[in-house]
Amino acid sequence: MRITTLLMAAPVILALAGCVNNNPNSPTNNAAVRTIGGAGAGALIASATGGSKTKGALVGALVGGVSCGVPGLPACY
Repeated sequence: MRITTLLMAAPVILALAGCVNNNPNSPTNNAAVRTIGGAGAGALIASATGGSKTKGALVGALVGGVSCGVPGLPACY
């Protein structure tokens, strides 16, 4: 059941990832948006795999917020 949910969520996540605007000056390219997106993704993945949604959201928010400083990713403005 959990793996089925995760497999069904994967195409949706990939489809939404295609909507990301790669313009560095885009209002969607900031730390707040990445943090909120990471929290949502973390909670969704934790829920699908049977983990704690709260812990998943916290880890996702941390990863999303820190992603502004990762080399190779567009920098946040």
